Amino acid sequence: MAGAPPPLLLALLGLAALAAAGATNAAGRKTVGVYELRKGDFSVRVTNWGATLTSVVLPDSKGNLADVVLGYDTIAEYVNGSAYFGALVGRVANRVANARFVLDGKVYHLYRNDGKNALHGGKRGFSKVIWTVKEYVGSGDSPYITLYYHSFDGEEGFPGDLDVYVTYRLSGPYELSLRMNATALSRATPVNLVNHAYWNLGGHGSGDVLRHTVQLLASRYTPVDAGLIPTGAVAPVAGTPYDLRAPTRLGARLRLVSGGKAGVYGYDTNFAVDGEARALRKVAAVRDGGASGRALELWADQPGVQFYTGNFLAGVKGKGGAVYGQHAALCLETQGFPDAVNHPNFPSQIVRPGQVYRHNMVFKFSF
Repeated sequence: MAGAPPPLLLALLGLAALAAAGATNAAGRKTVGVYELRKGDFSVRVTNWGATLTSVVLPDSKGNLADVVLGYDTIAEYVNGSAYFGALVGRVANRVANARFVLDGKVYHLYRNDGKNALHGGKRGFSKVIWTVKEYVGSGDSPYITLYYHSFDGEEGFPGDLDVYVTYRLSGPYELSLRMNATALSRATPVNLVNHAYWNLGGHGSGDVLRHTVQLLASRYTPVDAGLIPTGAVAPVAGTPYDLRAPTRLGARLRLVSGGKAGVYGYDTNFAVDGEARALRKVAAVRDGGASGRALELWADQPGVQFYTGNFLAGVKGKGGAVYGQHAALCLETQGFPDAVNHPNFPSQIVRPGQVYRHNMVFKFSF
């Protein structure tokens, strides 16, 4: 952290929890903290527990500041939570059918943590480990933090050693960029990293997002079965409730989409983003339909985006005493297609030794 001011240590993990998380070794104890990046009245906070985005604070149309991502007050709650609030998810985000895949003729079995499937990297995915802070500059023209994690061969069943980096940066006025890369060191492996921030542009405790309008620049999507596993088809959105190519108020649509379980509705869907994959392009636009006037554009270079509308949130105690209910936020997780390792027709997520996986996102806010 050369040249950086001391980190803003807003919360520390209890010693018992650190030990349980494997944070101790002969050389000492890793520190878990929360680090602030600030540029005027725009600020974000990141913790090296799970490389997690814990807050994004910006003005509304009247200059009032609010935090627009859901989260918790303490690191211990992130350790114990199951909603993946703000986390950097991997080694393979989303679902892998039957928690298995075949690569170069060998069968690999993963940890089953979603029924018979693997979800978001398994029981101890990248969102449930301590990352190393490599660089931190909290203020100035382009504040940033770079975090590093080494994933070992066989972790959660995945093959090969993997070096992973993520940089959060305030890259422009009211602009937050994420740069992720991962280098395969020893064996071929699937890699699909996502940021799992939950957005509510009215403020994290302002209620549901049914008045938000959403536009996704995606002409196709990947239908799923009852277990939310892709069928292998890549279908047109035209004439379906998945057609969000024009700005659409969520309240008018959510009940038209099954959430995957009885009585649950809303989007939990991968969309195939239009345009050339691996090129930075506009993916989505969101606007608060309430008084704040806040809006965001998401730009990214991945083939897909998982659009999730908080269908399974139910009475989750969040920051500042807020309670998050169903549809309290939405997620826009740019990604490779879910279960790509089991669908040869999907864009490949395999990274071979010496190759580098890259994933770039830019959130552009206005008000």
